[in-house]
Amino acid sequence: MSGKDYALDEGPAQPGPAGQPDDHAAAAAATGRAAGSPAADTPDRSAPWRDPTLAVEERVFDLLSRMSLTEKVAQLYSYWRGANASIDDMAPLQHDLVDESVDWAGLLHTGLGQLTRPFGTAAVTPADGAGALLRLQTEIVAGNRFGIPAVIHEECLTGFMTWGATVYPTPLAWGASFDPDLVAQMAGRIGQDMRSVGVHQGLAPVLDVARDPRWGRTEETIGEDPYLVATIGTAYVRGLESAGVVATLKHFAGYSASRAGRNFGPVSVGPREFADVLLPPFEMAVRDGGARSVMHSYAEVDGVPAAADGGLLTDLLRGRWGFTGTVVADYFGVSFLELLHRVADGPTSAAALALSAGVDVELPAVRCYGSPLVEAVRQGAVPESVVDRAVTRVLRQKCELGLLDPDWDPVPPALVGAYRTGKAGGASAGPGIDLDSPANRDLARRLAEESVVLLANDAVLPLPERGRIAVVGPLADSVSGLLGCYTFPSHVGTVPADVGDQPQMGTVLAALRAELPAAAIEHVVTGPVDGQNTPGIVVAADAAARADVCVAVVGDRAGLFGAGTSGEGCDATDLELPGRQGELIEALVATGTPVVLVLLTGRPYALGRYADRLAGVVQAFFPGAEGGGAVAGVLSGRVCPSGRLPIGVPRLAGGQPTSYLSPLLGHRTEVSNADPGPLYPFGHGLSYTSFEWSTPLVDGVEHGWGAAPAQIGTDGTLRIRLRVRNTGDRAGSEIVQLYLHDPVAQVTRPVIRLVGYARVPLQAGQACWVEFDFSADLSCFTGRDGRRIVEPGDLELRLAASSIDVRHRVAVRLVGPQRQVDHRRRLATEVTVR
Repeated sequence: MSGKDYALDEGPAQPGPAGQPDDHAAAAAATGRAAGSPAADTPDRSAPWRDPTLAVEERVFDLLSRMSLTEKVAQLYSYWRGANASIDDMAPLQHDLVDESVDWAGLLHTGLGQLTRPFGTAAVTPADGAGALLRLQTEIVAGNRFGIPAVIHEECLTGFMTWGATVYPTPLAWGASFDPDLVAQMAGRIGQDMRSVGVHQGLAPVLDVARDPRWGRTEETIGEDPYLVATIGTAYVRGLESAGVVATLKHFAGYSASRAGRNFGPVSVGPREFADVLLPPFEMAVRDGGARSVMHSYAEVDGVPAAADGGLLTDLLRGRWGFTGTVVADYFGVSFLELLHRVADGPTSAAALALSAGVDVELPAVRCYGSPLVEAVRQGAVPESVVDRAVTRVLRQKCELGLLDPDWDPVPPALVGAYRTGKAGGASAGPGIDLDSPANRDLARRLAEESVVLLANDAVLPLPERGRIAVVGPLADSVSGLLGCYTFPSHVGTVPADVGDQPQMGTVLAALRAELPAAAIEHVVTGPVDGQNTPGIVVAADAAARADVCVAVVGDRAGLFGAGTSGEGCDATDLELPGRQGELIEALVATGTPVVLVLLTGRPYALGRYADRLAGVVQAFFPGAEGGGAVAGVLSGRVCPSGRLPIGVPRLAGGQPTSYLSPLLGHRTEVSNADPGPLYPFGHGLSYTSFEWSTPLVDGVEHGWGAAPAQIGTDGTLRIRLRVRNTGDRAGSEIVQLYLHDPVAQVTRPVIRLVGYARVPLQAGQACWVEFDFSADLSCFTGRDGRRIVEPGDLELRLAASSIDVRHRVAVRLVGPQRQVDHRRRLATEVTVR
């Protein structure tokens, strides 16, 4: 996609040498000192850039003017200490691209922009990791003549990805909760833990909208709806940023729309789909969330790789949206311009393309932005002003983080008072650091419980307190079904014995035994999720035949690059459950015993061939460390299920994956015998209690079926209120969903799309008012001329319990002129529950 299309939104090289004589001479002249003198290597504490009372821009300008070219370029790359060229990759093609011969001491002489994943690369205790990072950071500061620290970044999608930290539910589970406030609280806790041990930047959240569930990274998405992704993702950004940690939006943009759901697959979407479906979550997170970093995607959209797309990274992101933070490369993404996309003929060319497009920082290690970039500048291939532009952004962020202040202390908060640092940066042994606190676990439990979705229930759930229960399946007594790809166990694997045990995570089986102590539970092991030789199927069927009810726990094992059934590089060719799990289900239902299917997965799987023979279906998307208890709580009835599907569950494994966000011809029609409709639709979920919705009030007037349209201007707002009552005999939460239907428009539109929602917790018999302030801005779309518009005409707002379970319809007529809108439009519907 060319740069001009983004106007739709509105109308093996080593690090550079340790400085060249001419560079140091220029730098020394700028500071007023002789090059090579002792004073030139001592940080000047009185320099203006050290003065926190001055404006950030003034400080950065002063520091930049003192730096040599090699010192500037050094701020634009990272170093991945501990990474190796083994086959156990943590990043695409890591075994080919990691250079284990980098000279650490030589690297430090010119400074260092970032340090890559010092906690998430190997198994270390939090205290040992913090101590090691302290020593590294002290070396970095001592090694460069300005004493500038590195920014430390880590993964944090399902929690701080290090040994001993709480593992929270995966993003699909965040979406299933429909609870942005709780997600923000979780992100705040993650950020506090990261900041306490010296980490400044988190590589999360993922704001890709799921387009094809065969894609292995579907588990990392929040769902298939851009409004849900935007609001939940923006809540995560606010939480992480509130802790002082830089949130990094991934993956900008189009990555999830690859052909056939293949990782790194080419993306062929029109500019309208790109603008109206794939971009809005990033737009909201930048504008309303305050995200301070964006990571470019690996995608090539219509032949243009994101890392080389100035229309995307500069014109749109900065020029139109006003983003002022840093753009960082997805791991090895700059090198991939040469090695995979073939739009560059070497590291120098790749560096020039990426830097010019707007990629400020090369991650995770230096290959293109080191000496190749220095050489490109010296040869005139890249203007030094382009380097200065990126360095200014990096230094500005370091200034905002306090890293340029004279009183900056390399000792992270968790070690203050426990470590004594000397001139060499040594440290005494410190106490343990708890990254898995009871407060963390409480949040993980609450989010896991809210995210479990009851898809079907033929009066068999909750399970009886007594009786015979067969618990079978590959994940019944395994924690692997609780953990997504971006968790420490899935990423790093085994932990040395001297590091200690991983924090406790209970399985569904163990939790169910605790929930139902009077029940006679028989457990049968049936083999791995993707196993082909599974003699346990017969044994499991025999156990089911002896039981009053059978609970079958099936699903995924997350991994990397083919090491799992879900996760980065673990794409599916169809949507059948992996391995022989489908045969297991068939054998169980054939016994005649009621079967409750529990799915612990990273994507939805097709359930149509046995759904009508199941007594119950429970879906959990990698629910984290507390997920076993959350699922067991729903099965026992301790937890009243309240999760809703953030992505539809398909009926047929071989059917074309489709989104509910389709125009009329994308749904079931009479002109095709293929039905792309889901078995369970977006927004679906059952409860153990019942709710009653009153007739809505529109601007204070009751608006029943068939009422005349409520008129508002194309720049107006509409207030819709309804009363929701829990009519059951136990507490529960209803999810009230607001959808927009645009019957006639100048371009085809989705039949419906989400424009608001409210999570409504109610005690038995309790009622409350739910209020939506809908803005006409929410009806906007990209028109025929490529401009984003609000078009006058008739609309319909649907108050629904899912995308197909409509409870009330509100007719609306937009009057007045057609309006062109931009990023300053209202992006969300304001919701009040009282």
